Amino acid sequence: MKKILFFLVLLFIVYLIGINTVPQYIESQRNPVKSPSPYTVSSEAQALYDRLDFISDLHCDALLWGRNLNERGERGHVDFPRMREANVALEMFTIVSKSPAGQNMKSNSEDAFDNITPLTIAKGESPWNWFSLFNRTLSQSEALSQFVDKEDGKAIFIKSKADLEKLIEARKTDKTVIGAMLGIEGGHALEGSLENLEKVYAAGVRMIGPTHFFDNEFGGSAHGENGAGLSEFGKEAVRKMNEMGIFIDLAHSSPAIVEDVLNLTSKPIIVSHTGVRAVLDSQRNLSDEQIQKIAANGGIIGIAFFDMAVGEPELPNIVASIKHVRDLVGIEYVALGSDYDGSVAVPFDITGLPLIVEGLVNAGFSEEEIRAVMGENVKRFFLTNLN
Repeated sequence: MKKILFFLVLLFIVYLIGINTVPQYIESQRNPVKSPSPYTVSSEAQALYDRLDFISDLHCDALLWGRNLNERGERGHVDFPRMREANVALEMFTIVSKSPAGQNMKSNSEDAFDNITPLTIAKGESPWNWFSLFNRTLSQSEALSQFVDKEDGKAIFIKSKADLEKLIEARKTDKTVIGAMLGIEGGHALEGSLENLEKVYAAGVRMIGPTHFFDNEFGGSAHGENGAGLSEFGKEAVRKMNEMGIFIDLAHSSPAIVEDVLNLTSKPIIVSHTGVRAVLDSQRNLSDEQIQKIAANGGIIGIAFFDMAVGEPELPNIVASIKHVRDLVGIEYVALGSDYDGSVAVPFDITGLPLIVEGLVNAGFSEEEIRAVMGENVKRFFLTNLN
């Protein structure tokens, strides 16, 4: 009995050590920054950046890793203090609940081993989350709510147009007030239940991508195996999301789902983090025809920052991707969609956003166009379309 007790105590100690070291190590490996801060740009670019009223990013997975977003981190890409350093007004925090082992841009099996399960256990989360995608989703939703609450009014959880208007008004006199929205990366998080759609809405979710790296109940992923369009459940969910005021995010969706959603939806859509095939010919990126249809829908396209979406070197290709969308359909349809903290290596963390402004200045973009890309388009989109 004493040996068993000793073994159990030893196992518990190892577990405690693990939850305080393993997640941090995994994140440091999965979310490197190629050029660490601080970042410097030309005086012209910095002056323009400092004049920007509203900077926004459409995609960040920081909730996945268990970091305290109220504190400035030494790893990863985004937290509340670094948002303030970069004068970022609004960040879309997205929930990742499942990710297949061996994930790649070409093909992933729905039955592949899930990377998020061991991470969930290693973070010391409740056993209720270990094997439930939906419980993981609610847990990350609650985490964002708690991070916002700890800011004592200096952060606003954006769930409505009124919340966004409150953020805009607050920042007229206090630029340290920041906004956070909540999205879901992959409709598998709903576990095939429309009732769960109502529950995540109540938890603050206002954007959902039908698929992530694998096929699911909604239909096919751009990186899955079947290439299918929307299933009957997917069609019903899209209609329900339209009714409720949840935006549909077409990043990672199969071309057939992109087509089906654009034909079915009654509301403008989002592509939260993507590249364009004219810059990097990848199956996760948008074709010119898709870009034109998204613009006709009144949607908005967030350009990602990592090499598998834009190619290398990243910064000039980010600018080239933004320019391509502008030249094809107009500046009003393009925004930033970093994919920060999304198991990707990025050229700079969120405090490096002035580098994009410098790149846009050097590419001949006007100040009005730069303002649009850096956040005004997102602000306008949400003011127009949030309930």
